[in-house]
Amino acid sequence: MTEQTFVLPDVGEGLTEAEIVQWRVAPGDTVAVNDVIVEIETAKSLVELPSPFAGTVGELLASEGATVEVGAPIITIGSADATPPAPAQPATVPEPSDPGGAVLVGYGTGGAVSSRRRKPAERPVKASVGVVAKPPIRKLARDLGVDLAAVTPSGPAGEVTRQDVVKHAEQASVFRNIETPEWGAVREETIPVAAPVAPAPVDDAREESIPVRGVRKATANAMTSSAYSAPHVSVWVDVDASRTMELVKRLKASPDFADVKISPLLIMARAVIWALRRTPMINATWVDGVDGAQIRMRHYVNLGIAAATPRGLLVPNIKDAQAMNTRELAKALESLTLTAREGRTSPADQAGGTFTITNIGVFGVDAGTPIINPGEAGIIALGAIRQKPWVVDGEVRPRWVTTVSGSFDHRVVDGDGISRFIADVASVLEEPALLLD
Repeated sequence: MTEQTFVLPDVGEGLTEAEIVQWRVAPGDTVAVNDVIVEIETAKSLVELPSPFAGTVGELLASEGATVEVGAPIITIGSADATPPAPAQPATVPEPSDPGGAVLVGYGTGGAVSSRRRKPAERPVKASVGVVAKPPIRKLARDLGVDLAAVTPSGPAGEVTRQDVVKHAEQASVFRNIETPEWGAVREETIPVAAPVAPAPVDDAREESIPVRGVRKATANAMTSSAYSAPHVSVWVDVDASRTMELVKRLKASPDFADVKISPLLIMARAVIWALRRTPMINATWVDGVDGAQIRMRHYVNLGIAAATPRGLLVPNIKDAQAMNTRELAKALESLTLTAREGRTSPADQAGGTFTITNIGVFGVDAGTPIINPGEAGIIALGAIRQKPWVVDGEVRPRWVTTVSGSFDHRVVDGDGISRFIADVASVLEEPALLLD
C-alpha cells in the first residue's frame, strides 16, 4: 500500500494559513477522490476541502483548532496502487480575478523596522538616600533645587508629595528664579522609550483569554491596515425618511414582492448605487504600484453589506448591483445576509467589493464613523429610523428621521465629492421618486 500525504492548499484568496475547524474523517475511514475530508476556516470564511486521493485514512497530522500554514501536511491516505495523485483543489472556491481588488483582509509579511539611536549622555544626579518619593516628585525637586532630604513628608508611609516640594521651595520666589538652560550643542537627540511591560498574570477566576484567529484576526488586520493607511474623513446628515418608510410599506403590500424581505436597507442600497453613478470617484480605489500611486476607476458596483455573524464581521458583496432592478436587488440582499449569518459565505463572495453599507440602525444606533473596507474608498452607515419632531412647511410635525453617516478615503476623493455623494443619498431617502430618472 502506498501512503500519500495531503498538504494544506492555497484556496485561491492569498491564503498563508488556516485553522482546522472539523475533521470529517477518522483514521481507518475509506475515502474516494473529492470526498470532503476537512473543514477549515480561512481569513474570512469556512471552506470544505475534498480529498485528492482515494484510499484509507492513515493519520490526521493536525488537530482541530490548530492553525496550519499553507504547504504543511495535514493528513495521510493509504492507496492500494501507485497512481499519481491528482492536484489538490478546494471545493467550489473560485480565485478572485483581480489581485488588486478589495478583500477584507490580505495576509502579508512585513520586515522589522530598526532604527539606530544615539544613547544620550548620562548626567550625574544627586540621589536623596532614604527619602520615599516618586520619580516625578524627584524631578520636580531637582528642577526647583530642593533637597528632598530636607523636606518634611506628608504622604502615606512617609512619602514626599508634590505639595511638600512646592511648599518647601517657597513657590512665589523660587519659580521666578528657575534657570533657563542654554540651547544644547547637539541639534537633535533621541530619547529612548521604556521597554514594553509584560501583561499582568490572568486571574483565571475573573478573566479569560480568547485567542485571536480566523474571522476576528482577519477583521483586526483589515481594520488596522485601513485605519493607518487611508486618511479617513467622516460626514453625516439627518434625513426625513418618511417617504422611504411609506415606500417600504407599499412594497411589502405589493404581490410582486410577497416572497421577498423588504426593509429600508433596500431603498438605501438603491440610493447608494444612484449616488455612486453621479459621483463615480467614491467607487474608485487607491492603488500603490511599481510606477507610483494610481486611482483605479471602477465602472461597476460590487455592493458590500456588513453582516454581524457568530464568527465575527463579514462583508460579502453583491456583484454588479448597478445592473439589478429593485426586486432583483431585494432578493440578492436577502440571500447574501442569510448566507453570511450562517457563516457559509465563500471567499469569492467577499472579494472585489467597491463600496460598503453598514446598517447600524438595526442595533438602535443613530450614527457612527465606520472604518473603510480595504480596497475601497468609502463606507456609509444607515442609522436607526425614529419618529422625531421635524419642521415641515413652517410647522413642527412628527416624521420618520434617520442619520446617514460615512467615512471616505481623502486620498481618492475630496470634500466636495464626499458632500455631494452624502447629499444625493439623503435626497433619495427623502424622495425615492428620484430613482425614476
